[in-house]
Amino acid sequence: MKKLLVPALLGLLFWAGRADACTNILVGKKASADGSVMCSYNCDTFGYSGWLTSSPAGRHAPGEKIAIRHFWHPGEIRGYVDQVEYTYNVVGYMNEHQLTILETTFGGREELVNPEGILGYDNVMQLALQRCKTAREAVLVMADLLNTYGYYESGETFSVCDPEEAWIMEIIGKGPGRKGVVWAALRVPDDAICAHANQSRIRQIPFQDKENCLYSKDVVSFAREMGYFSGKDADFSFRDAYCPFDFVHMRLCEPRVWSIFRHHTDPAYMDSFMPYLEGRFDECDALPLWIKPEKPLTLQDVMADMRDHYEGTPLDMTADVMAGPWSSPYRPRAKSFTSEGKQYFRERPVSTQQAGFAVVAQLRSWLPDAVGGVYWFNCDDPSMIAYVPVYCGITEIPSAFDAQHNLDGKFNEEGAYWLCNWVSNMVYPRWSALVGDLKAARQELEDFYAADQKAVEETAVTMTPEERVTFLNGKTKAYTEQMMTRWSRLARELIVKYNDQPGSYDQPFWDAVARDTGERYLVPGQ
Repeated sequence: MKKLLVPALLGLLFWAGRADACTNILVGKKASADGSVMCSYNCDTFGYSGWLTSSPAGRHAPGEKIAIRHFWHPGEIRGYVDQVEYTYNVVGYMNEHQLTILETTFGGREELVNPEGILGYDNVMQLALQRCKTAREAVLVMADLLNTYGYYESGETFSVCDPEEAWIMEIIGKGPGRKGVVWAALRVPDDAICAHANQSRIRQIPFQDKENCLYSKDVVSFAREMGYFSGKDADFSFRDAYCPFDFVHMRLCEPRVWSIFRHHTDPAYMDSFMPYLEGRFDECDALPLWIKPEKPLTLQDVMADMRDHYEGTPLDMTADVMAGPWSSPYRPRAKSFTSEGKQYFRERPVSTQQAGFAVVAQLRSWLPDAVGGVYWFNCDDPSMIAYVPVYCGITEIPSAFDAQHNLDGKFNEEGAYWLCNWVSNMVYPRWSALVGDLKAARQELEDFYAADQKAVEETAVTMTPEERVTFLNGKTKAYTEQMMTRWSRLARELIVKYNDQPGSYDQPFWDAVARDTGERYLVPGQ
């Protein structure tokens, strides 16, 4: 691939913050190997320590109000929302009916942020999970809440899934003094997979397809009013109107979708989109919104997708000089560098060190909801963790996943985030030497969890709902404790086995040293 230069430092700085954010995959029920709907989420933000949130089911008094707190500043109350009569149990971003809502931020037009709004994206996700049973219902409820109470953040893409349907929804505000949002939502075909990664992905809207397409009535007219669009309705593109992008924004976001799709279809087909990734928009200006995979995806396939660093592609992060002496796909925090007065960017893969937590949600219609919905979860970068099965029917959070053990800036060996980060930060700088040990421990745990699921399901279906909750609480806690024990042992094994850096740099690095230093280290006579 040809070398790519950033056209302007200003563009890089403006978009880099968005590229810190997240990646999602959606899998239709006929695109999965077992008939489940699946969706996944890497929650990526520097300095954010992840944990598992929850809210219990409950009945509420007439006139009750909910205080809405800013997600990043919980001491700030934005306003109040009317409570409903009954709310469902929620664990993470999955509720007791297996409804799951995940997100990535695309930003979009800055002038459409309304600082007076009450709700942020996390607020509306949690409210919908507490109130809704299905994905279609959640799309409409989220839109209604945002129009009623206002939205204070920037453009957002949601994965909204239940055991039957997967939807991709995009929203953006209307600017200061205008309470509502414009939005569009498309049902992902049952035999397809979709992905999004901080770039608006919905373009043309099939307005006549009422079964598989939902949208705000003013999605086009508002764009006309603001001067964002002037063509025929049939030519309207949500992305182009509300999230016009430059090369840098695209390049830090869309390759993640490209690489995920490349795992599941002919690589040559996906490589035909390289002109887009290289910024030659006159030849190609978009990736497909979804693809039909060559074979159905397993749960393990989706987990592998979320651990991707472009290995084996033209963007492979282990294969250039920035990978260092241990062929690491990880880079220090800066996403750009300058050389001889020119500004350069660096790759931003699916799996990255700033992840606070990672999720693969498995939604299965043929099982009781409490055991059918599995929220495979752990804290930190998905490449560096074992996904732990957390059942949507649980009412007690394992202590290793609770907030008090995973506070920002306060190391706690009893917290999953800090224990996993301890291991990760040993492996990152000496990747090729240490990562094999981590992968072995990861595989050991995930193989055990996968093998144990059949027995768990067979037992759970014979129980009363009350017995089932108690049983699944116990299984989730036991799995979490097993992970923590294994990871604590792994940390100590790595310290002992790799003390004082045994082993050698990878050969490509030695070759680079020889080229750079000439005859300085050459043995005479060679």
